[in-house]
Amino acid sequence: MQLVVARIGRAHGIKGEVTVEVRTDEPELRLGPGAVLATEPASTGPLTIETGRVHSGRLLLRFEGVRDRTAAEALRNTLLIADVDPAELPEDPEEFYDHQLMDLDVVLADGTEIGRITEVTHLPSQDLFIVERPDGTEVMIPFVEEIVSEIDLEEQRAVITPPPGLIDDSQAVVVSSGDEDAAAAEAGSGPAEAGQDESGKDV
Repeated sequence: MQLVVARIGRAHGIKGEVTVEVRTDEPELRLGPGAVLATEPASTGPLTIETGRVHSGRLLLRFEGVRDRTAAEALRNTLLIADVDPAELPEDPEEFYDHQLMDLDVVLADGTEIGRITEVTHLPSQDLFIVERPDGTEVMIPFVEEIVSEIDLEEQRAVITPPPGLIDDSQAVVVSSGDEDAAAAEAGSGPAEAGQDESGKDV
């Protein structure tokens, strides 16, 4: 199974380093020296990480064969993709890989059915569940502790306690096809974890 673990940003310095937007909660595992990563677009890879360091709060990587700023800049916006065993689980029991969350039934605490998770989107501030409702519309559910109270993989369900207006028919946030495409472009695939609040979660 392939998971997007980072997106390459701008070049840093003149020796081939690049900034990366990390999309995994396990960068030390997925983005360590020696890791070989597939890419999107495929024509830019595979890439082997040679070195990594943190500078001013940002992860900087250098890849084998990339030795100058021009070559580094040519990689900008490339997605880095890791091969992961589908049976592998995150070390933290409160974290979940996207494939574990897909197709879970979403219900209220009283058992009322809301829909099923069809996509997990990773945004800079938090993760979102894209939930398909029985009538075919879609609603976005922030994956934060205040809203998602329980993930039960044995029962294949996610229990939510939504604030007023989040899923009410008259006020639901429905995703149009265009919005969904935009959300998909932002999606990553590291382990998802319920945040402390809607603006404070590290993805």
